[in-house]
Amino acid sequence: MNRHAPGDTDDRTDRAGSEPPGGGEGPRRGTRTGPLPAPGTARRSGRRRPNGLARAAVRFRPAAFVGTFVALLMAVTVVSACGILLETGIRATVPPTRYADVPVVVAADQEVHLRVGRGEEAHTDSRPVPDRARVDAALLGRLAPLGRAVPDVTFPVRTSAGVQQAAGWGSAAFTGASLTSGRTPHPGEVVLGRPTGDAAGPNGSTGSTKPDGSTKPNGSAGSAGSNGAARATGQAGTAGTVRPTAQVTLETPAGTREFRVAGYADRPGLWFADSQAAALAGHPKALDAIALFPRPGTDAQALADRARAALDGTGARVLTGDARVLDSRLAAAKEVLTGIGGSFGGVATMVAVFTAAGTVALGVGQRSREFALLRAVGATPRQIRRTVATEALLVAPAAGLLGCLPGTALAAWWVGRLKDKGAVPEQVQLAVGWIPLVSAVALGLLTALLAGWAAARRPARIRPGLALAAAAVERVRPGWIRTPLGLAALGGGIACSGLAAASSGEDSANAALGVVMLFMLAVALLGPLIARLCAFLFGLPLRAAGPAAGLAAANSLTNARRLASAITPIVLAVAFSSTLVFLHTSEDRATRDQQQAGLLADHVVTAPTRTEVPGATAVVPVTRTGLLVQVGSGPDRRHDPVGAQAFGGPPSALAHVLDLDVRQGSLAAVRPGTVAIDRALADTAGVGTGDRLRIRLPDGTAATPTVTAVYGRGLGFGQVTLPVSDLQGHATSLFPTELLVKGGPLPDPAIGPATDRAGWSTAQSTERKVNAWVNTTMAAVLGGFAAVAAANTLAMTVLDRRRELGMLRLIGSTRRQVLGMLRWEALLVTVSGIALGSAIALATLYPLTRAVTEAPPHIPPLVYGSMAAAVLALGLAATALPARRVLRTG
Repeated sequence: MNRHAPGDTDDRTDRAGSEPPGGGEGPRRGTRTGPLPAPGTARRSGRRRPNGLARAAVRFRPAAFVGTFVALLMAVTVVSACGILLETGIRATVPPTRYADVPVVVAADQEVHLRVGRGEEAHTDSRPVPDRARVDAALLGRLAPLGRAVPDVTFPVRTSAGVQQAAGWGSAAFTGASLTSGRTPHPGEVVLGRPTGDAAGPNGSTGSTKPDGSTKPNGSAGSAGSNGAARATGQAGTAGTVRPTAQVTLETPAGTREFRVAGYADRPGLWFADSQAAALAGHPKALDAIALFPRPGTDAQALADRARAALDGTGARVLTGDARVLDSRLAAAKEVLTGIGGSFGGVATMVAVFTAAGTVALGVGQRSREFALLRAVGATPRQIRRTVATEALLVAPAAGLLGCLPGTALAAWWVGRLKDKGAVPEQVQLAVGWIPLVSAVALGLLTALLAGWAAARRPARIRPGLALAAAAVERVRPGWIRTPLGLAALGGGIACSGLAAASSGEDSANAALGVVMLFMLAVALLGPLIARLCAFLFGLPLRAAGPAAGLAAANSLTNARRLASAITPIVLAVAFSSTLVFLHTSEDRATRDQQQAGLLADHVVTAPTRTEVPGATAVVPVTRTGLLVQVGSGPDRRHDPVGAQAFGGPPSALAHVLDLDVRQGSLAAVRPGTVAIDRALADTAGVGTGDRLRIRLPDGTAATPTVTAVYGRGLGFGQVTLPVSDLQGHATSLFPTELLVKGGPLPDPAIGPATDRAGWSTAQSTERKVNAWVNTTMAAVLGGFAAVAAANTLAMTVLDRRRELGMLRLIGSTRRQVLGMLRWEALLVTVSGIALGSAIALATLYPLTRAVTEAPPHIPPLVYGSMAAAVLALGLAATALPARRVLRTG
């Protein structure tokens, strides 16, 4: 017995849908005559039952919905993954470590806030400080009556064993450090931790230390003998006697000086007197934080409330719970995760909506004969639209719920890789809440409903007598809604491309981002027209390539709408992937070229132990740090983080080791209170030589230095160059990160590891690996999604052409000829998509890279060829495999 298709409306179809027949019978008692009821629907007990025809279609012809299901599942996967990353970035926390045993912590706000706009458009731009914002030391007096207030300061100290972490001895109250021998430090004294004590104590001190084999239990203060000596336990079990005259030479941020060893502690590090620690750190009037302990009978919350009242108006923050984490890595991790989840998520959502909507529209369009038959037997337009909507309600939620599983797995994998690369702290946990998952499922459902409604408009509105005839041929006339909108998007993309090419700095980048968005919208709206044009242009050479190629060209031109459904996701894949990948390759090449051309030093010493290099003609110590620069104007004002290099010594020495390609002014004029900046930053901030630049120093302190020079090699060396003295007291460490050495022999390895120009440039590229990995991963995720969506669309179109391919076989075409025709069609589709996507990417990249690097885009042929080959192979495979199945079963 033949099973009827879901488009039939007899009793058997209605029984399959568990509903009474919806047409083909006279009026019943209690019902009125009139328009044909919706197929598979009836009124029972005053309630309208779900559409039985839609349920029967999904039940008995699930293959017709596989493509739609896959497209929606993939869309929800990508959107939910981005939403989870965004939520993880917003909610990211790490447990307190240093202040885990401190109930209340008083610290400065670690963000810089800028209020911009007026009225309802007013908002606050907040950015984390590059280093560490500190709290006024005078607040200790206000907090002392509330409980025990312990000042906390941490800073680096350079010893003979390298750079060690130092702090005030008061921090031992909450860090767990205790003396193994000796006593607490007084001003001018230091307590050495075990590893530091072995290196800088017995072996590195300028006094006398004799091992005697004695030990002291942990936590004891030790006792002084008649000669005032204290006994200490060494790292490997040896002990030493520290005499009162034992001295160690230490280099602190405040300078190099000698300290008397007061004792040894059981943990790594160095400890100084609390009254001296802030001065040694280089900021005598500021503290990293204040640890506040309650008096007996006072709980932490009450203490925090009293502290907030006492510090009202000072700007200091009173922290409890997880807020006690003062870790700059957490702020950076939040920025990375929210950037990926927000910025990339917006692009991914647009791509997912376009591809899923195109697939849904294709699936509805392929069933135009069924809808035409329903119209011919009397179904109303409302009934057709309701059937399509019900099908979406049946397919989209299932695809969405299933897509949340791989979406969560993708987000977990992404966060795990970021942890492996050090961009996210290990303690950050993946936040999987209901908001991103429900939003992704709702977006998939809304996309299916809107795309189905738009695709069903034509078969639902056509007159019943013309329905079957209209379904037999493809509509040639362009849509009166899509076409004007698509032309407007195309014109906007061309205008934005011209604006980006004529602009510079941040304005060019913002305009370039609009280029790709508008062009992609134009491709989605003008898909049939673009497909017809591509079929005509690329079909010309195909007609001369044999009968199969000629038939493919004619077929593609006749069925341009079907061709557009496959071209659009390929364009999306190529355009976005190329933009992300080749933007990085362009910046990476420009950075490498600037470093190789601008570094004049013969040797670069990294992490130097001292700044004197015998035999060198010029030595410039350089400290790499970060600043915040105020850019924009009016409601667009904001703080942008920039890289900076602070140099020591006379400015005239810079010319011997660096060529920054000065465009205006002179580097020799850079003095305390002045800066030299990169030309891209000068354009973005709207300043030139002689103007004031609004910046925030590493600790968030506002400053307005004068611009004395503008140079062109900021990508390779930093966007701001300033004297290191301007950072005194505003950075945790001012120890040089590298020495630029001109002339003389290879520096002594005791000073630090040295390399030449090429080696230094190669080493610098490792710092850009995280950004490269993020861009590549985003390109792979987005490009892979769009490419698979294209393959899914191609497979759907081939499987829908059973009758056409069967007719070709009946009139004498061989199986090989039919497969050849389909291969040529797939080649036309993929080449058209690659060409259009490459054009959009180039229109986006060219103005952007010209503004950022002053050079055209760098597109490695091997990388581009690999991407194009992958898309081509996927398109051919997605056509050949279903075609072989159709021909085998047909």
